[in-house]
This record gives sequence, C-alpha cells and structure tokens, in this order.
Amino acid sequence: MSTQTLHNTNAHEDHGHHDAGATKVFGFWIYLMSDLILFASLFATYAVLVNGTAGGPSGKDIFNLSFVLVETFLLLFSSITFGFAMLSMNKGSVAKVNLWLFVTFLFGLGFVIMEVYEFHELISEGYGPDRSGFLSAFFALVSTHGLHVTAGLIWIVIMMIQVSRRGLTEVNRTRLSCLSLFWHFLDVVWICVFTVVYLMGAM
Repeated sequence: MSTQTLHNTNAHEDHGHHDAGATKVFGFWIYLMSDLILFASLFATYAVLVNGTAGGPSGKDIFNLSFVLVETFLLLFSSITFGFAMLSMNKGSVAKVNLWLFVTFLFGLGFVIMEVYEFHELISEGYGPDRSGFLSAFFALVSTHGLHVTAGLIWIVIMMIQVSRRGLTEVNRTRLSCLSLFWHFLDVVWICVFTVVYLMGAM
C-alpha cells in the first residue's frame, strides 16, 4: 500500500471520528433540551405552590442567603475550572486536564455537601417536604438539581480515569465536551434556582 493511500485512509478515518463526535454532541444537546423541560416543569410547580405554606414557614423564614451564596460561588467557580480543563484538553495536556477536573470535582462536592447539610437542618427542624406544598416543591426542585450535580461528579471521576488510561483520544474529547455542556447547564439552572427560589423567596 502506497504512502498516499495510507494518508488518504487515515484522513478518512479521522474525518469519520470527527463526524461521529459531532453527532454525539448534537445528540447530547437534544438530551439537555429534554432536561430543560424537566426543570421548567419543576419551576412551574414551585411557582404554583410557593404560597401554599399551610400555616408553616415561608422562604424568608427558613432561607439563609449567606449560606446559599457560598454554595452558588462553589458552583460558579467549578464552571470556571472546568473551562480551564477544556482549554488544557485543546492544548493536549493530560496532566492539566486531570488537575482541573479534580479541582472542579472538589468544588462540586463542596456544593453537594452543603446542600445535603441544608436539607438535614430543615428536616430536623420539622420543615421537611411533607410539611407543606411549598416545601414539597422546594425539595423536589433543589434535590433534582443536586442529583444532577452528583451524577456529574461521578462522570468527572470516570473521565479522570479514562483520560489517565487512554489519553486525550477523540472519544475522550467528545465525552469531555458533552460533560462540559452538562456541567455548564447545571450552573445556569442553579442561577435560576438561586434567583427564583432563594433570592425572591427571602424577600
């Protein structure tokens, strides 16, 4: 087989991998749109039930904005560090990709721990999801986002292992791109949660 033939074959394979990766990213965008519908439904439910306190506490009685603001900054910083991971991926640096993914994981883990602590405190004070319609909607919306973040953390760990073992292959680059979309999507959703649930609820 001639050198030119080998070059054409490799170029065709690279083009095929690129097309497959682009298709997977597009498919992941479709998944995110379906997830957006889920969160939109939860936001709508919360808007309907926000005043249904059944004689119990409202948002301004139970929300600690300073605490939630720390949570918010943790998630915002995690999006920045994930951006650094993607920049490192484009430069082909495996070590820096894993470093920034690990920092992102720590920020995300801190966010989840704080959220679990908040839920524990509310439930221990008798303000669980069974207390009122407002609290049911609150727990449903915030915990759904928290579960998504937890899934993202698991995905980050898997990608760190995959990148360490196989390097920045085309497949891993595609998976990191999808994970980046997912993580930034959760960041945007949380900003909406912070604004609609906590900030407006504390007024």
